[in-house]
Amino acid sequence: MAREISPRVVVAPDKFKGSLTAREAAAALAAGISVVRPDAEITELPVADGGDGTVDAFVAAGWERVELTAPGPTGVPEATAYAMRDDIAVVELAAVVGLVRLPADAPDPLGASTYGLGVVIAHALARGAAEIIIGLGGSASTDGGAGLLQALGARVLDADGRELPLGGAALAQAVAFDRSGLDSRVAATRFTLACDVDNPLLGPTGAAAVYGPQKGATADDLAILEAALENWSGLVGPDYADQPGAGAAGGAGFGALAVLGARMRSGIEVILDLLDFHALVGKATLVITGEGSLDAQSLHGKAPIGVCAVARAAEVPVVAAAGRTTLAPAEIRAAGFTACYALADLEPDPARSMSNAAALLQQVGRRIATEQLPT
Repeated sequence: MAREISPRVVVAPDKFKGSLTAREAAAALAAGISVVRPDAEITELPVADGGDGTVDAFVAAGWERVELTAPGPTGVPEATAYAMRDDIAVVELAAVVGLVRLPADAPDPLGASTYGLGVVIAHALARGAAEIIIGLGGSASTDGGAGLLQALGARVLDADGRELPLGGAALAQAVAFDRSGLDSRVAATRFTLACDVDNPLLGPTGAAAVYGPQKGATADDLAILEAALENWSGLVGPDYADQPGAGAAGGAGFGALAVLGARMRSGIEVILDLLDFHALVGKATLVITGEGSLDAQSLHGKAPIGVCAVARAAEVPVVAAAGRTTLAPAEIRAAGFTACYALADLEPDPARSMSNAAALLQQVGRRIATEQLPT
């Protein structure tokens, strides 16, 4: 019997870290589906949760890529970009001052800063942005957002009235925070933080304690940074230090909440709203999402879970594709997925699986088309 209605498939994966960008993953899955079901109408919509790959996801969806040069986490100028459509800009912290911008052999946990993020924000304001989405994730610094505020015209002063150098450690010497020079356009701009963590600024679950070691901080460094952030929060807005997400991105969440008047939202929810994902899902037969590792951490606000939630709300079946999964079948079903297809099932060797991820994802796409699409 001839097929009467062509299936509509939305392919919306996050990146497969170390192997494929979200865009490459979506293309590989789509190619595999097309082999088995050339009649399928496939929409490729790579996604992200606010971390690295966020700007690329929007560019893939047709937003303008705005390129510029801005200081990296240690002050070295580097090419970067943000996405813009109409008067909305999407800025990705990781793309300018993220860990990926640090020299592998020279982390600077005490001196790295978010100054470059402020430079990118200022550039977007100059281009007429009235709303700025800041993707928080993958930060290389622990400066409480001081650098980004300094780039926007604020001043952090020592006891002699001199402006302090950049970096988290210097904040221990701060005695005043001068907002008078803050870019006047900030007050008229809506800032949203796309974030998937809820850490406070200070304490055992705060910015320094949890994320500092990932940035090369030693035990002594952590003590210095914790004291510096405590001093900083007292100057800027202690009431914001305990807000969920204040500790995100080395405390950049705190600076944005306290000074920019930003609001915190789930990263994947923000991205899906702006990409008009809800409208696409409503017309879909099947949704496919995924990421490199689908595990217990994924269940706490990562991109595939956000995609799955929207699809399930629309009563559209959703399957996951992953490099590997540590979730039991019951956990996968409980999360809302009809099934999960792991590359590790096709190629158990992790190195070969990662190097051949595109070809393996095409195989997964063929299996999904065979097993999950109506005939």
